[in-house]
Amino acid sequence: MMFSLTMLPPIAFSLYYEDHSWQPFFQGFGITLLAGILIWLPVHRSRKDLRLRDGFLIVAAFWTVLGTFGAAPLYFTEILSLSITDAVFESMSGLTTTGATILTNLDELPASILYYRQQLQWLGGMGIIVLAVAVLPMLGVGGMQLYRAEAPGPVKDSKLTPRITETAKALWYVYLAFTVACMLAYYLAGMNWFDALCHAFSTVAIGGFSTHDASIGYFDSNAINIVTIIFMFMAGINFSLHFFAWRYASVKHYMKDPEFRAYSFVLIVVSILVIFGLFQYRGIENPEQTLINGIFQAVSIATTTGFTTENFALWPAAIPVLLIFASFIGGSAGSTAGGIKVVRWLLIYKQGLREVARLVHPNAEIPIKLGAAVVKPRVVDSIWGFFSVYIIIFGVMLLAMMATGLDQVTAFSAVAATLNNLGPGLGDVASGFMSLSDTAKWISIVGMLLGRLEIFTLLVLITPTFWRY
Repeated sequence: MMFSLTMLPPIAFSLYYEDHSWQPFFQGFGITLLAGILIWLPVHRSRKDLRLRDGFLIVAAFWTVLGTFGAAPLYFTEILSLSITDAVFESMSGLTTTGATILTNLDELPASILYYRQQLQWLGGMGIIVLAVAVLPMLGVGGMQLYRAEAPGPVKDSKLTPRITETAKALWYVYLAFTVACMLAYYLAGMNWFDALCHAFSTVAIGGFSTHDASIGYFDSNAINIVTIIFMFMAGINFSLHFFAWRYASVKHYMKDPEFRAYSFVLIVVSILVIFGLFQYRGIENPEQTLINGIFQAVSIATTTGFTTENFALWPAAIPVLLIFASFIGGSAGSTAGGIKVVRWLLIYKQGLREVARLVHPNAEIPIKLGAAVVKPRVVDSIWGFFSVYIIIFGVMLLAMMATGLDQVTAFSAVAATLNNLGPGLGDVASGFMSLSDTAKWISIVGMLLGRLEIFTLLVLITPTFWRY
């Protein structure tokens, strides 16, 4: 019922720009509101406490159900002429902040449609569930179970404030402040207010949707490119670090955080490799543009944002593959980024170093540390479990994609783009997913959900253990 209200702002944009596209949003609002009322009425007097198991179920239901109902306005818009599959794909891509699209001629679409796509990404960025955690306690329902089920990263029990409601609100305040700051920066850099708002939504959410087919490259502005780089980098950092910076007016803790240091190191290395490759390929005719484009694309793909300044799939063969591989690392846990997350790779790396040390000192007790804190063996085990399941799912999805008739490059990058919530790929999906079959699109939709819910949250629902006890 609350989600239906998000379909009303596009109506205001439609009336303001007089593009006569408000009716699909009103239809979507009505259907979603009615469905919510029908579900809510029979149980509205229930006051049972939520268990952790309920949290998993509600989180999965929120993303799948809201992503599906979010497709209603897109399906009802005649100018788009979308099938159910295409409408759900676009909606789910927005809400999961994947950024893969099946739409073309974005520059010709009504402002209401363009705004709605960006709004979906913004809502999905910090997580609708975190918003629900802040609101549900007002309805007499506890929220900690939801937060544990949705919060990304291996350490899910840490709270920024004593009460989970205050935590959720604090994260949303930081998220909102970043969005406003990003919008103002875009406007000052040369965007009009509409593009500034829409791109702020997708930048802070690390989504990648744009109001133009050429993405950020449409503006052909180094100032806008630099603003985008800065906010993509900031959005890929654990938002709890931003919260502490805001609360204590200090930035010292950033460099003390091992994940932040690893995250920055990865982006610097990838940027250097991309820039070096571009100089090798293009020479030194336009060094400033090559430098900015190289950094932009490295940060955009490595953080799984998916903005582009030019078609990176046409760059020398090693660079596009390097960028796709960088998306497997992704951003920090607790950020709006996708991918496996930097902290997981960092702990896998430290585990590898420990195993090498054990070859020399078989009987040594060597703890794995993040900063000064010793990481519990249970956390390391869970990360290896996650990594193993991720590889298996990736392999199964890759084979399924190839079974639909896709070539290896297209299938591999399509799975990476959806499972890592990245967006753009290589081969036939370099410019969008519109050419894929319906079967391949539904596989992609499942990949987006698995990536956004960090695999286990969704997989736990199909295990007999979950339903047995």
